[in-house]
Amino acid sequence: MKIYFMGICGTAMGNVALLAKSNGHEISGSDSGIYPPMSDVLAAAGITIHEGYDANRLAEAAPDLVVIGNAMSRGNPEVEWLLETRQIRYTSLPALLAETVLDGRQNIVVAGTHGKTTTTSLTAFLLRENGRDPGFLIGGVPLDPPIGQHLGATDAPFVIEGDEYDSAFFDKRSKFIHYAPHIAILNNLEFDHADIFRDLADVQRTFRHLTRIVPRNGFILLNGDDDNLSDLVHCDWTQVLTVGVGSGNDLQIADFEESPRGTKFTLRWQGKLWAKIEWNQPGLFNARNAAMAALAAGLSTNPKDPTTLSLGGLANYRGVKRRQEIKLEQDGLTVIEDFGHHPSALSATLESLRNRYPESTLTAVFEPRSNSARTRVHQSGFLSALAKADHVFLGAMNRINQIPPDQRFETNKVLAELNARGTKAQTAQSNQDLLGALQTQHPADSKQQVIVFFTNGSFDGIIEKFVVYAEAGT
Repeated sequence: MKIYFMGICGTAMGNVALLAKSNGHEISGSDSGIYPPMSDVLAAAGITIHEGYDANRLAEAAPDLVVIGNAMSRGNPEVEWLLETRQIRYTSLPALLAETVLDGRQNIVVAGTHGKTTTTSLTAFLLRENGRDPGFLIGGVPLDPPIGQHLGATDAPFVIEGDEYDSAFFDKRSKFIHYAPHIAILNNLEFDHADIFRDLADVQRTFRHLTRIVPRNGFILLNGDDDNLSDLVHCDWTQVLTVGVGSGNDLQIADFEESPRGTKFTLRWQGKLWAKIEWNQPGLFNARNAAMAALAAGLSTNPKDPTTLSLGGLANYRGVKRRQEIKLEQDGLTVIEDFGHHPSALSATLESLRNRYPESTLTAVFEPRSNSARTRVHQSGFLSALAKADHVFLGAMNRINQIPPDQRFETNKVLAELNARGTKAQTAQSNQDLLGALQTQHPADSKQQVIVFFTNGSFDGIIEKFVVYAEAGT
């Protein structure tokens, strides 16, 4: 079958295009921004990528199916041609996965406001470490496994990141509703994606819809420490197991410690020791990701006793790019990039960095870029999180004209409050100007420094530019 992907260079779209290619289909696609690394990976696989959107070109290509990414909207020339002519069948990315990849598989769906990419990567990694050949689709660039997508053996689980965001402009259901979970991981739940959800209750409702399609011989793995998930414990149509630090959880994360030497914790399954873990991944949040992954992988291997799964490989797990990724480590300076764009994620990462670098000056550089971060909905939360740093640099707000003035993130108000609390805070007219301010500040501080960049986008390239600047010692 000839399949054409609109928005093919996105991480999810590109990885699914590669899955479809490995499944024997002829693949091509279009995008308005053709950029590495995904463009390079697609080209290496022999996939044709077209710059921009062109209805005539699409008509001439005459694919059997068009996959419309959820970044596409009405007004796009290819979308409008598809709707007007009805000559070619179209679908969403989640629906394509459901039909061509997930059907008939034992699917492990990883959901939650935070940690989906890392937990998906960890689950696939542990299954492979234990001799299985799982399929997987990871919404980032993992180091372990060394690729973001793989079909795997049909009799092995398929591990997929279950995003609660909508499927397409014509299908406003959450993506994970399509994914037919046998095991559903609900790692945490907070209000996010303010552009499509009204409030926390609205997000809770879509997560409840996910739980309702888990079969009776399947499992829901629930964060037992998260009050926002407490109402979902009562699912009498399937088996619910809880994971958390409290002793009442089915899988308990005990004895957690973090220091400059690394992180260690103990996993206890129904009161009995499963494993003692020592690894290099930061934070209690990653220990929870590992616990969820271990239980999901263990249950998919042996539903009666998940502890038969070996967790020894966790000591060598290397993580995912842009998740607390160390970009530079040299005398006097450590530079880290993190995908954080929600107050809870920033707060947890900054707390972890305090434990790892207790003698260092901690600088947080934050770009309000996501649809929620650019508004005031989480402003107080960002303020509290950023106050945990010694210095704060706030980037220029992305696509500011799309947000009504009375709803925008109030940069100056946040800066004033941070400075009043003792955290030195500043901003600049542009991200390039912010880079200049950061470069000026960097050599002026004689202490050991940790600088962490938080963004779910490119930050206009200033992270890479600062690393080059620091490496040159200028």
